[in-house]
Amino acid sequence: MIKITVKSFLKLVELPTKVASVFPFLLGTIYAIYTYERFNFINFIFMFLSLISIDMVTTAINNYMDYKKAIITKGFNYEEHNAIVAFGLKESTVLITIFTLLASGIIFGVLLFLNTNIVILLLGAVSFGIGILYSFGPVPISRTPLGELASGLTMGLIITFLAAYIHVFQGDLFSLSLSGTSLLVTMNLTGIISLLFVALPAVAGIANIMLANNLCDMEDDRENRRYTLPIYIGRERGLLLFKWLYYISYIVIIILILLGIEPVTAILVLLTFIPVNKNIKSFFELQTKKDTFILAVKNFILISLAHVIALALGALLKVML
Repeated sequence: MIKITVKSFLKLVELPTKVASVFPFLLGTIYAIYTYERFNFINFIFMFLSLISIDMVTTAINNYMDYKKAIITKGFNYEEHNAIVAFGLKESTVLITIFTLLASGIIFGVLLFLNTNIVILLLGAVSFGIGILYSFGPVPISRTPLGELASGLTMGLIITFLAAYIHVFQGDLFSLSLSGTSLLVTMNLTGIISLLFVALPAVAGIANIMLANNLCDMEDDRENRRYTLPIYIGRERGLLLFKWLYYISYIVIIILILLGIEPVTAILVLLTFIPVNKNIKSFFELQTKKDTFILAVKNFILISLAHVIALALGALLKVML
């Protein structure tokens, strides 16, 4: 009997890819500290544990479904990239792992809801649903042209919003309440729109990780009947979209600084343009999972890390001054 080991588990859930959820989480948290000067430690821990668990569930299900539906059973993507094949894991072991992580994600998510309000439950349920449907079902989202949009909005936008909201759920951004038979909705439109724009670089970076993945897998995807966005729009348009999503991110950062929504320290993010643009050019020359896919991940980390550090410095200076 082959049991799951730490190494095979980390490969099954692709732990390094969790930066795609951790950075939006940190971004929303630091933004709440900078803009509203609020921080709730308990909610921070509950959301982090729920988020990581659900993210790992989504990845494990995706690998499991790729394993089950694979038509091509030779090559890097199947024999080395898929942990189930690479480590000879039993299906029952993989399913137990998935359901254990799922239970963990639900438990901490419920605890977070009980400590906040129904907005967390509603948005959490939407994120959870998209996360499961992303890899599971008759037609998983990851096998359609909507993969980039779904991953970008769910992980880049909703996670950033929730990460900020759990610290200011008392009504600073958005609240729902019942008064008799009436549902009262209170919205801080300026605050919400500002936060949405702050999240855009994360949305673009995460969408580009999925886009890069699909551009690298175009040939295999055709054989495995995965009708992703690059299959529909072609490699050339896919590469142009890949490039402009990054460029738009930098334009948004400049606008946020000029409007005073982000501190002047956000100029640090603009310094990442040179290495990011270099990686874009390298990816244009070659698109393979083994050689250049990692460039999309590196770009996301470069921009997101700089963004988080810049906001943290802004929050620190705000307190000091």
